[in-house]
Amino acid sequence: MATMDEIRDREAGKLEFSLDVPFPSSREASIALRSLSPDREPRKGGITRQLTVSGTTLSVRWSADEARILRVSVGSFLDHLSLVMETMQVFDS
Repeated sequence: MATMDEIRDREAGKLEFSLDVPFPSSREASIALRSLSPDREPRKGGITRQLTVSGTTLSVRWSADEARILRVSVGSFLDHLSLVMETMQVFDS
């Protein structure tokens, strides 16, 4: 189950969002990281995304200037994450 935490950074005026996704193994977390890392944010400014793996957990951190940009980026990422997880399940069976 993913845990989510939304924080408003008062000093920089940025919106931040964090998502931690546990996987059954570190191998699967690494596969997800490699599968999702090539997708850069289409906009040059206004949003950043960082992906890391620690053990069996894939962590994603966003920072954005506007809620709309953050919402679109998170939604798109979740769609891609869902596809990656479904693909791993099919090939693992």
